[in-house]
Amino acid sequence: MSSPPKLESLPTRQPARELEVAPADAGRRIDNLIGSLLKGAPKPLIYRWLRRGEVRLNGGRAKPDTRVTAGDRLRLPPWQPVAVEPGAPPPASLSERLRHATLYEGDGLIVIDKPSGIPVHAGSGLRHGVIEILRALRRDLPYLELVHRLDRATSGCLLLATDPARLRQLNRAIAGPDVGKRYLALLAGVATFTRQRVTAPLLRGLDEAGEGHMHVAPDGQAAVTTFSVREQLPAATLVEAELGSGRTHQIRVHAQSLGLPVAGDERYGNLAVNQALARHGLRRLFLHAFSLRLALPGEAVLKFTAPLPAELEAVLARLRGVADQGAEIPMR
Repeated sequence: MSSPPKLESLPTRQPARELEVAPADAGRRIDNLIGSLLKGAPKPLIYRWLRRGEVRLNGGRAKPDTRVTAGDRLRLPPWQPVAVEPGAPPPASLSERLRHATLYEGDGLIVIDKPSGIPVHAGSGLRHGVIEILRALRRDLPYLELVHRLDRATSGCLLLATDPARLRQLNRAIAGPDVGKRYLALLAGVATFTRQRVTAPLLRGLDEAGEGHMHVAPDGQAAVTTFSVREQLPAATLVEAELGSGRTHQIRVHAQSLGLPVAGDERYGNLAVNQALARHGLRRLFLHAFSLRLALPGEAVLKFTAPLPAELEAVLARLRGVADQGAEIPMR
């Protein structure tokens, strides 16, 4: 049994403070900036501060995706850092999963093939996420920050910056035409389309358990997802989803709005289909960021691909076997 932290090692409560946004941070999302300023502050806490107006930008409220400019006045609320054992390394099992996940490194950026089940950052009772683990593994890099996020259950291409200037450039580009993000998803149900563009706006709210929950709403943020059918399978449809924007849970909520939620989705999904597909080996969300394209001004186009994980390929193989036998998947 480990001993409790000594009193002198406990982190002190940090008071509220106001600061001016530096030119080097211009263009960053406010949620990412707060995370950099308050190391260890979990994302759910930052979102709660923003939702309740406890963070003030130039005296007013701000949304998580608000981008700051040099000279903005930012007020941070008081908070109590969580006591963490100094130098506590990430679990070896997590480090090993990320040790060989790099798809590309250079030009001020790193692209990794993020495994499913690992959050991109610590929080919600989790001490280590992708960024914390990679910083521990890559102590040769003085700077390493996430450019965008993937859900904990989603696998695939994840972009990080190893230079502050590169981070600002990619933050500006990530939601625009300079960056292309494509996903493979298995949808629960049979699609009646070959290609469908969804433009339903999305709004953040809370579910019955008080957790963050996205839903379609007329007053939500603009969001665009294009679904293209790749393969029709028993009780499910394999699609390619291309993002035209980068909202939280966007593919999952847009798929749900079509009546075809992503297979294995415990939050927005179809319980009966999830249970049926679990009998065919599906133990996770079937959503994989398989392609990332960067076409930045004045630079050669970079394109990265992450192969579909073996456990998802196995599910597709089993469903194809069911189809070859002319059988159906019972939904009970």
